[in-house]
Amino acid sequence: MDQKFYDAVESNPVIAAVKDFEGLDRCCQVEDIKVVFILFGDVCSIDGIVRKIHESGKIAMVHMDLIVGLSSKEISVDFIKNNTYADGIISTKPTLIKRGGELGLYTVLRFFVLDSRALRNVEMMDHQYAGVRPDFIEVLPGVMPKIIRRICKTSKIPVIAGGLISDKEDVMGALSAGAISVSSTNQNVWFL
Repeated sequence: MDQKFYDAVESNPVIAAVKDFEGLDRCCQVEDIKVVFILFGDVCSIDGIVRKIHESGKIAMVHMDLIVGLSSKEISVDFIKNNTYADGIISTKPTLIKRGGELGLYTVLRFFVLDSRALRNVEMMDHQYAGVRPDFIEVLPGVMPKIIRRICKTSKIPVIAGGLISDKEDVMGALSAGAISVSSTNQNVWFL
């Protein structure tokens, strides 16, 4: 794992996840925000979004699954690296995370833990996804301290809690359970 990325996530335990231009503008004005998860855009606008984040001195992470016009093929990761100069990617697709790592991008593998089977997939990640070593895993929803604690105990990869984080209690619950940080689109959480 790249130490710069780890330090940026650890130094401010709240990651701004932006889903529109309003959120983008606001997070770029907040000095304490070091990392931005981009959850919107399309192939025509993503380079400008990344540029704005870089101009504000922040790390830009593109959620590959949410950018309109990108396919789920590895070549999309090459496009993001070569045409937007994003720092990294987020995806639920291990093949994209693997390609991002090969290209030297920061990577976050996102898991939706909706039932015991999904939880088992997270816990068995090292065995199920050979060759895939994300910098972080993101667990959604992030308001499950008991489950986050269980994942943190079994995972060799640092955990980010995301989804449904809406107040200080949610943030503290996730961090107390072992998550290194939380990601949230809720702008009030960015200022906790």
